[in-house]
Amino acid sequence: MEFSVQEIPALIESVLPELYLLILAVFLGIEVIGRVPQVLHTPLMSGSNALSGVVVIGSILMVGRAEDAHWSVLVLASLALVLATVNVVGGFAVTARMLNMFRKKK
Repeated sequence: MEFSVQEIPALIESVLPELYLLILAVFLGIEVIGRVPQVLHTPLMSGSNALSGVVVIGSILMVGRAEDAHWSVLVLASLALVLATVNVVGGFAVTARMLNMFRKKK
């Protein structure tokens, strides 16, 4: 996709609402997570891992259909796949370690 200099202001104007929404979501997320009691952090991590699993599925679908897409779509989908996979594997590792802490020692 090539853009001329005259198209750049219109492009920026079309992206600004999404950028504002992203910034609002980040600040709202920080506020909500900051107010969660420590007792509920583990279930919150489980929900985060489930969401990362959905991201893994979505990025696999995007990488599979990226043959006609711009190279940036392939790069972003691949990056999402790697980072979400690391998050899911790390979540399972942390969960396994926590469960081992609660097992009775023989």
